[in-house]
Amino acid sequence: MGNEQETQRSFTISQNGTRIEGISSNIDDRTMHELYMWPFANAIKAGVVSAMCSYNRLNQTYTCESSAVLKEILREELGFRGYIMSDWFATHSGAKSINAGLDLNMPGAYNAETLATGESYWGGNITTMVQAGSVSEERIDEMVRRIMTPYFYFGQDRESYPTVDPSLAYSFAAWSNVLDYLPTPIPKSRDVRGNHHQLIRKIGAEASVLLKNVNSTLPLKAPLNIGVFGNDAASSTDGLTFTKQFEIGTLDIGAGAGTVRHTYLVSPLEAIQARAKKFGGRVQYVLHNAITAAGDFSSLFPIPDVCLVFLNTFAAENMDRQTYEADWNSTLVVENVASMCPNTIVVTHSAGINSMPWANNVNVKAIIAAHLPGQESGNSIVDVLWGDVNPSGRLPYSIAKNPKDYDIPIVNLTESQVTSPTAWQDDFVEGQMIDYRKLDSAGIEPLFEFGFGLSYTTFGMKSNLKVKQLNSHLTSKPDPSHEVQPGGNPDLWEPILRVTTTVTNTGSKEGATVPQLYVSMPQGSTPEGTPLQVLRGFEKIFLKPGKSQDVTFELLRRDVSYWNTSFQSWVIPKGRFSFGAGFSSRDIVAKADLELDLVDG
Repeated sequence: MGNEQETQRSFTISQNGTRIEGISSNIDDRTMHELYMWPFANAIKAGVVSAMCSYNRLNQTYTCESSAVLKEILREELGFRGYIMSDWFATHSGAKSINAGLDLNMPGAYNAETLATGESYWGGNITTMVQAGSVSEERIDEMVRRIMTPYFYFGQDRESYPTVDPSLAYSFAAWSNVLDYLPTPIPKSRDVRGNHHQLIRKIGAEASVLLKNVNSTLPLKAPLNIGVFGNDAASSTDGLTFTKQFEIGTLDIGAGAGTVRHTYLVSPLEAIQARAKKFGGRVQYVLHNAITAAGDFSSLFPIPDVCLVFLNTFAAENMDRQTYEADWNSTLVVENVASMCPNTIVVTHSAGINSMPWANNVNVKAIIAAHLPGQESGNSIVDVLWGDVNPSGRLPYSIAKNPKDYDIPIVNLTESQVTSPTAWQDDFVEGQMIDYRKLDSAGIEPLFEFGFGLSYTTFGMKSNLKVKQLNSHLTSKPDPSHEVQPGGNPDLWEPILRVTTTVTNTGSKEGATVPQLYVSMPQGSTPEGTPLQVLRGFEKIFLKPGKSQDVTFELLRRDVSYWNTSFQSWVIPKGRFSFGAGFSSRDIVAKADLELDLVDG
């Protein structure tokens, strides 16, 4: 929790030998509950059996030895019954971390250098801790019980349970260039792919976010002269495992511990060439961004009918992006192509937000944010470009006209600025005002708002939003006498409101849309720092032309509550709530107000 940047995520040793502690994410109680704790509550409610504590400090204490996080929040408040493990080498103590609630130290050693020797804060030292009385035997029993319960629950002790892929250790060794240390022969990896490529291609296409489409430029018909630009359009020249940034090659996944070894990767250029071959189209291309940025189009003739520009933004564990702009001089690449080609389409592959200073260029006719679509990347984007798939992705963030409109920079101290071992501090002074909440509160118009996404068809929504209270004996606070269940007090998960609207496909093509529900708390009944509106529901629905469908959102108690720091409880405020349904945070079509009937006032 609070693992918001990679820079100084864990401790370092300064040039003079001083241990400089990892950054501390300093988050107030209300922001912690209303913004950052929700995903953990959802996961625990869904039944996860393990949780991982992060590298950083949280409110001055490393999360893996913070009883405030591991015990008070995860165990006591959210009712987590599984085991808590550390991120790799995120354990910095023995008895302190054990007593704080950490159950499993991964991978066990102090650091990568002591993996072979097995030296650890834990290990054999646990016996010494128990003998000295710093850790109780009951706590050790609890740790073992929490770790082994899911092992038996899932039947991992049975012979029929799948074994670990024998090549796994070799894959990690190859990644670290220490393959020679492992015995031969190298075992074959287990093939579990089946027809997964079909699903990957489908998801990659449908999840693409169409941001701009002037005069129905997309989908393409059969342009006979296609131009492809940008290093992201190409096949990778440096292999199929992305552990570091590379100049030439399409980006389809993030790098770091979560990356994979591809068996193949379909590049956009490869897929576009295959598509053009079907109708006799010509594909010209300039892949080096440096050449395009220099305005050198001497290899092109005639000028393409349509120009497809592919940009990417590399992201990985253990690094922080320093700019919102896509990599490799992307702005100049787009501007130069657009100055030459009046029918320019831009596709971005990125793990997150990109600034788009060229978005309003009159020659940029369409923009697609394809994010990280996986190994079928080229096929997925071709399916969208030529209309085999109607894109239905929606932005999970806002794109600002100026990144400074919502920018929260990383903390990045120089060694001269570090005057004490605890110098790295990250104060979350913005509270809950991030992304669309910040833009709403400041009255700033975004370039593309949170929840936005176009389609090859159009959708409408009835303006009469229906809201019904389901519980006639509703109290302002959950009953504290209820036993905490996974996810927290069971009252928080009780449906108390039903909101209904009707959506119609008003266009000529079938497609999917994502109606969204936003809730505004009663003005004057909530503390300062309450967002003007918050997303509280969304549903993806598929409709044929002319067809309609009712969409129902069930709101839980927690959806209309705020965290009262004085009571240390969730509270439903008095007054009129406003409900807005629409197709983005700035496209609210249907509205309704309701004052909840509370039995305690």
